[in-house]
Amino acid sequence: MRQEASSGVLLLACTVAALVWANSPWADAYSRLWQTRLTVGYGDVTLAKPLLLWINDGLMAIFFFVVGLEIKREVLVGELASLRRAALPIVAAIGGMAVPALIYAAFNAGGAGAPGWGIPMATDIAFALGVLALLGKRAPVALRVFLAALAIVDDIGAVLVIALFYTAEIAAPSLAVAAVFLLLLAAANRLGIRHPLVYGLLGIGLWVAFLKSGVHATIAGVLLAITIPSRARIDSLEFARHSRAILEEFEAARAGSQETNETQQAALQALEATVQHAEAPLQRMEHALHPWVAFLIMPVFALANAGVTLGDGLSSVLVHPVSLGVLTGLVIGKQMGVTAFVWLAVKTELADLPAGITWRQIYGASWLAGIGFTMSLFIAGLSFGDAPPLAAAKFGILAASLIAGIAGWAILRTAPPEPSA
Repeated sequence: MRQEASSGVLLLACTVAALVWANSPWADAYSRLWQTRLTVGYGDVTLAKPLLLWINDGLMAIFFFVVGLEIKREVLVGELASLRRAALPIVAAIGGMAVPALIYAAFNAGGAGAPGWGIPMATDIAFALGVLALLGKRAPVALRVFLAALAIVDDIGAVLVIALFYTAEIAAPSLAVAAVFLLLLAAANRLGIRHPLVYGLLGIGLWVAFLKSGVHATIAGVLLAITIPSRARIDSLEFARHSRAILEEFEAARAGSQETNETQQAALQALEATVQHAEAPLQRMEHALHPWVAFLIMPVFALANAGVTLGDGLSSVLVHPVSLGVLTGLVIGKQMGVTAFVWLAVKTELADLPAGITWRQIYGASWLAGIGFTMSLFIAGLSFGDAPPLAAAKFGILAASLIAGIAGWAILRTAPPEPSA
């Protein structure tokens, strides 16, 4: 949660920088930078794309890989591990996706902006948890867990929407190659292979195949995450027993010198191997990649995608059906959908309100769910490409995220603080 909060500050800084740069005398340099073609490959086997697409199709595949790891962890051992615990965030996320999409569709049905109905469905977990972190004890841990679980379910919905509705024409041969790589990854898991290099190399092949198939390449990141082993080789009791034996051997071999002798060095290597066996590859990869995603990939994505040129067309952007649909969907639809569906779930006894959380806090969190940002910008790019509605969509996303963040903070700021332990 601390990483998400810090990442939210960096995201905000990159967003402001992108807006200033895109509306400065150096706006042409901003556009040219992201259209710079970058070629990767050797000999006749090369892949050439503009820098913007390397970010949106390449770096964001790593972002979706980490999202997939988080989803798998939550389903196996987290808030989504049991139906009773998962019911409330799942119902809240469904309401928070369905109502905004319907509101957007009402503004854009039959128009040029119709493909963008998925834009206001998203929740940006980094920004949302960043706002909660600013509130200290006024945001109890249970509320943070609820909002994080809601955002995870939201991510599942976004991944499904991208895979099912934002896919170009399918290239069957490339999709068949992707299926082969996916089978190899599943086989590696079943055979007990745990080295990340194996999954990394096969994952790159899976990504390239998806890139050529017409299905968006970032889906490869989620599918790769599903194949990562989630079980440790040894359990906690066995780990404790092995570790104590190794440490006793290390202590017995102490010779009074500051330097470690051969026996102690062997004990250290055995302890390192034992630690690796006690931690699942899924946990190691998520822990290793999360800082890179939070502090590099997402800020670079924001810098490349948040630059909206306002200029003389601001008045037309303000009243554009796309910006109105996104703004209304995220600001009004999210808080209505989340709060109403949570209320229905509690009243029908489908789920319980978490202990220590008030309805005011649920309502405040529902506003924070209206911070779409990263995933919303991503879906906007898929919806419109370089078409004119893209600028209106970006403006709506940025304006809605700002309004939702401030409103959610104000509502939760005036809520009673969590009592000290």
